[in-house]
Amino acid sequence: MIFKKLIALEPLNLIPSAEKKLESFAENVLIYNDIPSSIAEIIERIDDADAVLVSYTTTLGREVLEQCPNIKYIGMCCSLYSAESANVDILYANSMGIAVTGIRDYGDEGVVEYVVSELIRCLHGFGNNPNGKPRKPWSEIPREITGIKVGIIGLGKSGEMIADALHFFGAEISYFSRTRKPESEKKGYRYLPLNELLAGNEVLITCLNKNTILLHEEEFKYLGNRKMLFNTGLSPAWDEEPFVKWLAGDNLAYCDTIGALGSEKLVKHPQVVCMEVSSGRTSQAFIRLSEKVLSNITNYLKKQSEK
Repeated sequence: MIFKKLIALEPLNLIPSAEKKLESFAENVLIYNDIPSSIAEIIERIDDADAVLVSYTTTLGREVLEQCPNIKYIGMCCSLYSAESANVDILYANSMGIAVTGIRDYGDEGVVEYVVSELIRCLHGFGNNPNGKPRKPWSEIPREITGIKVGIIGLGKSGEMIADALHFFGAEISYFSRTRKPESEKKGYRYLPLNELLAGNEVLITCLNKNTILLHEEEFKYLGNRKMLFNTGLSPAWDEEPFVKWLAGDNLAYCDTIGALGSEKLVKHPQVVCMEVSSGRTSQAFIRLSEKVLSNITNYLKKQSEK
């Protein structure tokens, strides 16, 4: 079995050989190289397609799916952690018999390297600040990661990888998560309630699903002053007003993208270090992404053929 018409709604970051492979999955394949600017354009592009591929920059909500009754399969070429945080209305799609697949864990390695790199630069005073002035060590004398207290908020796959990397360099790791992680605790990682984690660590790293906010005004009070806060998620882990107030102290916030920071106006804030580029967008990540997207399509078509 193959699809009658497969549409890639926007750039998918697939490697060339993977894009070529898409031709074997459908009688007709159409790949768009720009992002649709409106719901009307999304619907026009999908037309009568029975398979749609989408990245993270386009939303397929109910208002789109209702106008595209031929869709049988949606392949998310981006991270899918939960139906609530997805840019596809998965619950409605499933209720209409549309299968939705997504992927995970394809860009984590680059994120880990980003956190380690920026933390080392901060502790040692390597390079320049965003304003171009030479960076000073976080403390008066350059420090190693050894012995630094790091709190991980959200110990999923990427959080665990970051914890392992920093633990290798000698950091003391504690974590907060919705569920306890016995295997992680065997490594010496301590579970702490969120407010205790915030108060007791010098470095805090949020590794949360998109649109998950855990840091409100009360949490920033516990976080206190003279702290480093890294956000590795796709969206802010905080409410903006208490975050900006917290930045006014002797603190630093690190985000790789404006999306993770939450506001373009904060990019030039003197206490913010934002690269404005996704640290997970590496050549290796695109290979892993491509392999997982093709595997999802292959498995779906195989199951349909077996029915």
